[in-house]
Amino acid sequence: MRWEEVSDVDAMELVEMVHQGQYSYAVVDSNAYAVHRGLYPKTGVAFNLSQFQPVSWAFPKSDDDSLYQRARLFMLRANTNGMIAQLREEFFGHVSDLNAGGAQAFAKRSRERLPKWRGVMQKVADQYELDWHLLAALSYQESHWNPRARSRTGVRGLMMLTLGTARELGVNRLNPEESIEGGARYIVQIRNKLPERIREPDRTWMALAAYNVGYGHLEDARVLTERMGGNPDLWPDVRDHLPLLAKRQYYKSTKHGYARGWEPVTYVQNIRHYQALLSWSSRIEEQRLAANDENGGALVENSPVEAEGSAAPAL
Repeated sequence: MRWEEVSDVDAMELVEMVHQGQYSYAVVDSNAYAVHRGLYPKTGVAFNLSQFQPVSWAFPKSDDDSLYQRARLFMLRANTNGMIAQLREEFFGHVSDLNAGGAQAFAKRSRERLPKWRGVMQKVADQYELDWHLLAALSYQESHWNPRARSRTGVRGLMMLTLGTARELGVNRLNPEESIEGGARYIVQIRNKLPERIREPDRTWMALAAYNVGYGHLEDARVLTERMGGNPDLWPDVRDHLPLLAKRQYYKSTKHGYARGWEPVTYVQNIRHYQALLSWSSRIEEQRLAANDENGGALVENSPVEAEGSAAPAL
């Protein structure tokens, strides 16, 4: 096996090289790959090179160990007060098991469909103080950016609004621009309806769950969460109890009854994953534009979401 060391590139640039067929394999950090693998559907994990390795802090040895003691206390508290779990959820909670077919479809539609609606989404997102990547991810989860999408239950359009919701919002759900604006306004309304004590990002994840399953069922799940000793204001706790709405022993005591509670769990997970991929793609695009401005000349764009090339065997 022939090895080549490549300098001045980060882990995800190496993955992109494998995705494009420039290399057959690359050695990268497993955590970084887990978060961003959805951008590179032509890659996969071949094998692990090492076992789990703990990360440590190092301090200069001296007679004054006050900094070491403070750091040790900080880590002890972080492990007991939920900070570590919260950080793990924030940075890795969106990682989904998107299969190769789903990843390739997302990449293809990001290239072919998203540019048509990106400007509208950015404008509407600014209007309602939303991240446009979140709005785009929500729209992809709902309709795959197909303005003529229609489900068997009768929801339609880019944001898949029900007829009743569209009427309440005063929008034509078959008009793509109105559908985007209506969907954004609706998610903000749901988010504002939640108790003020629920903080971000849990507030947004719960609003998305309610967008999918209904506000009443979300409240039922929060009640169940509290009854069973969880925190009804934390999305990870509510997420664990939402599937119980499909079990009679639990939903019979709720206000709104049965719901397919596993669906909003997957729904939010997917949206978080799509949002992370779109955000990462935008950062790469901005970095390349900045590099082109510094170096001069024309920019030939080939962002990871849009990358094409011969299939690489594995990563």
